[in-house]
Amino acid sequence: MQLRPKLQTDMFLSVIISALLFCCLVQVIMSKNKLTSVDFEIFGKVQGVCFRMYTEDQGQSLGLSGWVKNTKQGTVIGQIQGPPDQVHDMKLWLTNVGSPSSRIDRTVFSNQRDISKLEIHGFSTRY
Repeated sequence: MQLRPKLQTDMFLSVIISALLFCCLVQVIMSKNKLTSVDFEIFGKVQGVCFRMYTEDQGQSLGLSGWVKNTKQGTVIGQIQGPPDQVHDMKLWLTNVGSPSSRIDRTVFSNQRDISKLEIHGFSTRY
């Protein structure tokens, strides 16, 4: 008679563990399909130093989509789209690295949002 309650407890724990594993799997799958989009503007010495070219190369190497463009005000603007982890890495790069000859004084990110599919394909320089 003592085996029956233990068997029920073991089955209950097995069901709970299976449900938790299933939830974790669903979360991993959903996070891999999650995409984000963010606009940026970079202030400092960012024109005439190949900033756009390096930004395009970095975006492509991270597998992101987006664009980059010089402004008449001397800044660089753009948009990046892709998986949140890669977008985060690109944001760090835009804030701290840039092109070798650049000087980044300030980086502003705006309009960050989740998207269901890429709205831009590839990474390009706009004029």
